Amino acid sequence: MKTNIAAFVLMLIVVPLAGELKFFPFHDEFRVSLGIPIFFFFLLWLQRIPPALSGFLVGIAVVAFRVLLDSLIPGDVSFETLYLKHFPAFFYYLAYAALFQLLRLNQVPYRPVRVGVLSIFTEIFANLVEFAVRHTNEMGQINLAVLGKLLVIAVIRSFFVLGFFNLIQLRQSVLGEEQQRKEKERILLLVSNLYEESVQLRKTMQFAEDITRDGYELYRQLQQVHSLDELGPLARKALSLSGQVHEIKKDNQRIYAGLSELIADEGTADYMDLADITRLIVRTNDKYAAALGKTIQFNIKVNDTFPPLHVYTLLSLMNNLAANAVEAISREGAIAISARRTDDKIEIQVRDNGPGIPDKKKKRVFTPGYTSKYDISGKPSTGMGLYYIREVVTELQGDIELQDDPETGETVFTLLLPIDPLTQKG
Repeated sequence: MKTNIAAFVLMLIVVPLAGELKFFPFHDEFRVSLGIPIFFFFLLWLQRIPPALSGFLVGIAVVAFRVLLDSLIPGDVSFETLYLKHFPAFFYYLAYAALFQLLRLNQVPYRPVRVGVLSIFTEIFANLVEFAVRHTNEMGQINLAVLGKLLVIAVIRSFFVLGFFNLIQLRQSVLGEEQQRKEKERILLLVSNLYEESVQLRKTMQFAEDITRDGYELYRQLQQVHSLDELGPLARKALSLSGQVHEIKKDNQRIYAGLSELIADEGTADYMDLADITRLIVRTNDKYAAALGKTIQFNIKVNDTFPPLHVYTLLSLMNNLAANAVEAISREGAIAISARRTDDKIEIQVRDNGPGIPDKKKKRVFTPGYTSKYDISGKPSTGMGLYYIREVVTELQGDIELQDDPETGETVFTLLLPIDPLTQKG
């Protein structure tokens, strides 16, 4: 609301000033000025303020400003003469704004062609009103030549304003779409992270189930030993541990159910073109590299056509590999992401020209907890990224390989995934 009031006040100031940039097409006091296009622009902009009110107040402001301006010019001219000279302009702005409001030219949705055509007739009508007030007894002077001149002026001014206004609208639309795209990407990354956590949580639930069963089995075995009195408390302790783990498992189940409900509602937005997913990963990791102070060139190569694929699965897998590649490169380097189709499977490669992984460590990189990365305080990372990738790939009945390119020496992670589990069903 404050913005509208500020713009309204600005209109009351700018329109009278712009009205002094003028010419006189009929060689009398009837003027054509820049004030009208600017007034038209403000009427389109200020949708929450009644146009008729704007016209009434702007008309007063214009007349007052012109009378004041002329009174500053040396000469023996009375206030009444100046008022009679300029007051017809008030009826122009009032008539223009009233018809503008009646025709609802700033209604939503905005239709440029409709507004353009009707604004021409609105300006001609307002011109005729002003002409009638200014020349009460000379309406017979209105002929086709005069109307033609008014029409040309109206067309030029209306479409000049509409062109400028449409550029602003287009710019706002582009900015809005860009903001929506960024927000969508943020949500996709957030949900992909939740998807990753849900897979880890499901694995933890299975471990909790196994520990609960083993703890209860130990409790039963300890109870069967009757010769040693001290085994009784140990048996009760084993039962207590089993119950505590069971409570952890139930809590995990509730968390997992909530995550699953959030993720499993699969609509068309959960499936994207592979090229779009890849571009999203590049944009995200390009920002990540910049945050780490690294200069990395990303390359994308998607050779074949794929159906829309499950975005959270691929995003979590590919983003993990791309982020690892960014972290592996010291200062400058290149990362290439490629995808191609082999029968009913998709082959995805993420390669980087970082320092590489020694052969003796390649067999250990998929081990849970293994890591070679440490933060600035010396704390190691969780070492669960590649383990998570292998678990998801195995669940999808796919395969993952780590190798060095014999020609370039680049580190290459290759995912081979069946396409069917990644596509939308039904």
